[in-house]
Amino acid sequence: MCGICGQLRFDRHAVKSQDLNVMMSKIARRGPDASGQWADGKIGFGHQRLSIIDLSNHAAQPMVDKVLDLVLVFNGTIYNYQSLRQDLIKQGYTFFSHSDTEVILKAYHFWGEDCVTHLDGMFAFCIWNQKTNQLFVARDRMGIKPLYFSLTDQAFSFASNTQALVAVGADTSINSVALQQQLSLHGVVPAPNTILNGVNKIKPATTLTIDAKGKVIEKTYWQPRAQRSELSDDEHIERTHELLTKAVLKRMNASDVPIGVLLSGGLDSSLLVGLLHEAEHQDIRTFSIGFEDIDDEAGSEFEYSDQIVKQFNTTHEKYVVSNSQVLPRLGEAVANMAEPMVGQDAVAFYLLSEQVSKQIKVVLSGQGADEAFAGYFWYPRMQAELGTEVERFSKHYVDRPYEEYLQTVNKKYHSGNHTEAWLNKEFSETNADEFMDKVFRTDITRLVVDDPVKRVDNMTMAWGLEARVPFMDYQLVEHALSIPPSLKMGEEGKYPLKQIARGLLPDSVIDRKKGYFPMPALKYVRGEFLEFMSDILNSTQCVNRGVYNQDFVQKVINQPENYMTALNGSRLWHLALLEYWLQINIDG
Repeated sequence: MCGICGQLRFDRHAVKSQDLNVMMSKIARRGPDASGQWADGKIGFGHQRLSIIDLSNHAAQPMVDKVLDLVLVFNGTIYNYQSLRQDLIKQGYTFFSHSDTEVILKAYHFWGEDCVTHLDGMFAFCIWNQKTNQLFVARDRMGIKPLYFSLTDQAFSFASNTQALVAVGADTSINSVALQQQLSLHGVVPAPNTILNGVNKIKPATTLTIDAKGKVIEKTYWQPRAQRSELSDDEHIERTHELLTKAVLKRMNASDVPIGVLLSGGLDSSLLVGLLHEAEHQDIRTFSIGFEDIDDEAGSEFEYSDQIVKQFNTTHEKYVVSNSQVLPRLGEAVANMAEPMVGQDAVAFYLLSEQVSKQIKVVLSGQGADEAFAGYFWYPRMQAELGTEVERFSKHYVDRPYEEYLQTVNKKYHSGNHTEAWLNKEFSETNADEFMDKVFRTDITRLVVDDPVKRVDNMTMAWGLEARVPFMDYQLVEHALSIPPSLKMGEEGKYPLKQIARGLLPDSVIDRKKGYFPMPALKYVRGEFLEFMSDILNSTQCVNRGVYNQDFVQKVINQPENYMTALNGSRLWHLALLEYWLQINIDG
């Protein structure tokens, strides 16, 4: 919905309007409809608005409530804002807008820090309490909306992306913990770290309270269990249907502008369209993108998305991108990544969002279904594997063995196997019945946040397009984690979703082999793409940065197809993307 930024100073200096301006320039594309600033000595907020709920100036931000002495900047959408508004009116509150933004302010005043447990939505927000001189910062349960911060003795600075914090002087040296995770977990660096030492991110389902002296109190307000309920298999499927329908409809209803669906042709996005039809939603708008084939790797899924369009008579737009368009636009996509993202479909989402944003402001997207309902090919492999839990997971997920990582980077960054340490910690958490429950919980609550979800947020918001993800509804996720893994993994995965889809979608879409939003040119690296990646990794900037061992890098460049990951990604692309991101976003 927006881009937010701000600063709380601890050094008795006032926040500079110039610093707010430069941060706002770095988040401007997230909110093209309006912008606003508010500052009061040591505290200052900036906001770039994408108008979706209450399009009037009454909903403008930063929002100041003079009666309650509170000031707020907020990015996201609160789906239950209308019912909360009614509850708060009964408590005696009066409202000057019809926005979900003001509901957060009143909720914070009434419930205090516990307000987050009443909010159902995707959000990142900061509230300055003028009475207590405290800053309250919160991120939604699933981490759908990003929130980065930089904390020094002088100030706490925050923003919707890292670029805004770098622009006001955050330390840009490489974080060695994050580097090892970046190259092991296909671009995922779990919160609170980022690839930069001076930039952190708030964990999902977490709040921070910061006082005027810089003391920070962190709290986690939601931790789902991955344990059995007493439901039968049929009841699990029925409950999934009910919760998913509810998740779709609440995302459709919390808007004062039209909403579309990003239709890939896979089961997940097709099911969103089917459920809208089932709920008698009129005028469904859908959008699809495809690329050129490479060898026998298909570059589009139009044969499936076309069937959905025909069955539900949607108003449909289809975009075809030639591989010759990918490289020239890749730099733009990378410039809009808050962190380096290796997902092959990032540029696809970027180019699709460019077109969709010309027609609409909000879309539904299918992220999270595979993680919540066991859709990936590596889950059965992990289950069948022998060894410790971390070994079973790592063999089929981690991109490069630790020994290879040590060959890949220079000795300065040999600081330990941080991925293994992090996984050990994740898998030692209680309230999970079996190994696969731990896998699904880690995937849907930690890994998905910093891979597909962040990628879709960044690439859509680069064009002022908001993506809503019904499969990541927290109530649906809580339920999905209670379903026996054997039930989710039936029929090669996503059995509950396939059962819901029977009779609603064509069998050909339900029973097709799973697709992976194809971007063949970044997977089978050859020709101009190989040349492009070689140029990045052989550049003076890369050599002088001193992160990679150049001898090993040359081996990967010479035989890229010998260096594929367990998930069929290109290790060469992982190396090139990280360096390219640093060149564009840090070197400037």
